[in-house]
Amino acid sequence: MNIYFKSVPFSKSDVTLALESGVDGVIVPADKVESVSQLSRTAVIAEEDMPSRSMSTKADEEAIRDELLAGTQAVLARGWEIIPVENLLAQCPHVVAEAGNLEEAVLAAGILQRGVQGIVVLPEAIGDLKDIVSRCKTSREHEELQEAVITRVEPAGLGHRVCIDTMSMLHRGQGMLVGNSSAFTFLVHAETEHNEYVASRPFRVNAGAVHAYIRLPNDTTTYLSEVEAGREMLVVDHTGATTLAVAGRVKIEVRPMLLVEAVCGDKKGAVFLQNAETIRLTAPDGTPVSVVSLKPGDKVLCRTDEAGRHFGMRIKEDIQEK
Repeated sequence: MNIYFKSVPFSKSDVTLALESGVDGVIVPADKVESVSQLSRTAVIAEEDMPSRSMSTKADEEAIRDELLAGTQAVLARGWEIIPVENLLAQCPHVVAEAGNLEEAVLAAGILQRGVQGIVVLPEAIGDLKDIVSRCKTSREHEELQEAVITRVEPAGLGHRVCIDTMSMLHRGQGMLVGNSSAFTFLVHAETEHNEYVASRPFRVNAGAVHAYIRLPNDTTTYLSEVEAGREMLVVDHTGATTLAVAGRVKIEVRPMLLVEAVCGDKKGAVFLQNAETIRLTAPDGTPVSVVSLKPGDKVLCRTDEAGRHFGMRIKEDIQEK
């Protein structure tokens, strides 16, 4: 989701605050585009290039739909209602809506459980801007996590494992969803815990072997080997709440590995993780569980799904992953 701040009428102090808050773009009068562009490597858009359109009747909704389908940029003016926006989202993914306060922004971000593609924050919401960016840009849909029962843990020889160092400080109970199959991923905990030999690395998830799937935002996956610096990663906590963190560095190194297998209902899953005390899965209460102490019968959090991905996108296909 993109967050824009509309500084019309123009205010230099508001634009500065918006850029510091991490918006994706600012909308300003045309005669201010050049000067504002010197302040940051952030998109600066002339007001007339993102016109707002009122949507108070069915005819307005249909006209805006036709414009969006034709590729014309239009922003839903403040005062939009949920049902017409749902109708637009069902037909056009590129819906952008204005918000005049935090509540309106959060509402727009959650319509049809995926939200609009972009939010234009109006000047009257400048006091809420940092909260809007935090709540709407980094928060994502809820992940349905389940308890899985460990059935097997054993050494698996050497392998290339992937360490993802994010540009964010993660907390106890948070991690990333990784597994041999996209249909069964484990919540691999961030390195938030201290021990007497190694300091905590709360920005890091030692995620697993290069071939494994990792769940990303927007219901996509990728192989761990394909994660690169600058990529947005999906961070999940033990309650299923999600946020985003950008990968700042990815380290692939040869390490001794463990095979971990588990069952959840009638589904079986596996993941290869580094054989070290600092690598942990996540217990149902959010407690990190070291793979070194993991044993059959222990319970950890997982996410189950239907198998079938093509370049990370969900597809319907008869597929088995073992």
